[in-house]
Amino acid sequence: MSGDHKFLAHVESPHSIITAIDLAARFPEVLANSQARYQGDISLFKQLANESRTTSDLLSRIRTTEFNGTQRMTLLKIFRRCVSPIIDTEMAKKIRVPTSTLVDNYGDTFKPIDIIREQFNSFTPLEEAALAALVGEYDTRGQLGYKLTDRFFSWFENTFHGGFTIDGPRGAGRDIELSSVFENFNGDYPCDFVIKDTSKQVCAVGFARYDSTRGGAQSDDRTGGNSDKVAKAMAFCQEFGHQFRIIFLADGPGLAHKDTWYESCKLDGMWDGAVRVTTLKTAPERVTADWLLGR
Repeated sequence: MSGDHKFLAHVESPHSIITAIDLAARFPEVLANSQARYQGDISLFKQLANESRTTSDLLSRIRTTEFNGTQRMTLLKIFRRCVSPIIDTEMAKKIRVPTSTLVDNYGDTFKPIDIIREQFNSFTPLEEAALAALVGEYDTRGQLGYKLTDRFFSWFENTFHGGFTIDGPRGAGRDIELSSVFENFNGDYPCDFVIKDTSKQVCAVGFARYDSTRGGAQSDDRTGGNSDKVAKAMAFCQEFGHQFRIIFLADGPGLAHKDTWYESCKLDGMWDGAVRVTTLKTAPERVTADWLLGR
């Protein structure tokens, strides 16, 4: 391989290489948009509240197979916003966790059912719109990553058509485990995409992340996890004689946060240049045929 391994370290303005992916509605437009999307769920929550003896009963009713996963998640978001902010929706959506566990440990934080009924039965249209906006606050968060991956796949396929293939979910979908690519790899190693040459040899594995904002402990966790991915790949290749590259497709304004940028610069160029951190804008000069083939 030729060239300077530490590409990011020479970028004077991180913001100049960041791709702006904008899917969020602005205020006050978000009120009407969210209300149209969640009005039915808010009405259902009000109905369930009117039928429940306590807010504990209300939670039990929500956490049943009576509702599909998407609707249950929305009802749990409303519960968290209106009844108890302690009840984490990601944990509560897993109905294998008994509701009694949540009630016994966090029930003292629940707003009484009579207050919930009174409030929901007297909501003004503006209050309902505000609640809908809160429920949908993070609706586009995951979509940004999907859009980033989709754009990268489109660029890659247009650029390397006939020379390389790229596999992986363009949107929501199961990651590709490295053990499904290399039979002698043991352990968890989920990848967002895998790149192969015309002989089906693995040239690179990749990870994609779009961060609208990032910093502090979140940044430390993310970049520390990326370093672990590199270490595992190096150890695996050294033991079994494989050779492939690692692409970290990192984009979004959060990349420019001082701590995140610093750690990304450290990551870029690791493993004697076999690791590259790139944005969509820098992909044409960072993800090249020569680099993928180890030349």
